[in-house]
Amino acid sequence: MRILLAVDGSTPADRAVDLLASLPWVGDDRLRILSVAPSRDDVLGVPWGMPPPDAAEIEAAVLRVHRDAVERAEREIRSVRADVSIEPVLMRGRAASVIVDQAGEFGADLVVVGHRGLGTWESRLLGSVSAEVVDHAPCPVLVARDDQIGRVVLADDGSPDARAAAQLVVDWPLFRGLAVTVVGVVDDGFPYAAAVAPPLYAETMQLYTEAVAAERRSRAAECGSVADRLRDAGIDASVAIRNGDPAHEIVAAARATGAGLVVVGTRGRTGLQRLILGSVARNVLLSAPCSVLVVRAGVRAPGRHPADVRPGREVLSAFG
Repeated sequence: MRILLAVDGSTPADRAVDLLASLPWVGDDRLRILSVAPSRDDVLGVPWGMPPPDAAEIEAAVLRVHRDAVERAEREIRSVRADVSIEPVLMRGRAASVIVDQAGEFGADLVVVGHRGLGTWESRLLGSVSAEVVDHAPCPVLVARDDQIGRVVLADDGSPDARAAAQLVVDWPLFRGLAVTVVGVVDDGFPYAAAVAPPLYAETMQLYTEAVAAERRSRAAECGSVADRLRDAGIDASVAIRNGDPAHEIVAAARATGAGLVVVGTRGRTGLQRLILGSVARNVLLSAPCSVLVVRAGVRAPGRHPADVRPGREVLSAFG
């Protein structure tokens, strides 16, 4: 398994390191630890002006923070598994873009990043490194909020992305020994127009009630089938069917079960559509009280050649 761990010296990134160090490893795992330092113009904030007299010292200090973050992460991982193959890399550029590029070049099976904890509205408007990586990475992305996984909530809506998430839980050894709750949500938004004159819409209300009941039975059957697959793989699995807004109910289920990880599929909405409408995965990512593993079906791509780095991205160091 190839894992790309992004660090920057921050507390959220340190939690990502701790979480990765706590996961079970297999014999042929490869880890690339990446830190992305900002460009010189971004560091000094003077793209068209004269740099300050101590520009060299400022830039060196910033680079030292990122280099120290990589070295500290490598030491912690090696303290757990001295034999794992680790490649420490320090680059410059726009953090989210470089992380996504490196995930493709490395052929990563998993990207691990920390969660910055921006406010919901700020994150919706500006995005964040973790949210942008989730949108564009060519593999699943684990956004760490804590240093342990514990109980798992697996969101299931019957989509190909949810099926890919379930298959990942079956296949990856890190889920062995963990209890998994398969959560299905019936979006039963009340037809308020029918409440204006109930006598006129009695038949509509009856059909609506029957449709919600049928959807609940369907969700229960599909989630039960997923839970059976998990049990066949030796995973302790149960089912919970909830009613309401999907993202809200998935987060509520995580809180109710004391989950340390939510696994959710995403359809990968981006741009203005995501800003206006949101997506279940993104809303879960913003609101979950625990780490979130986001899986998108069909995004796994062959790694590019290591020399294929976009112009303008300076590799400062590949040490180790």
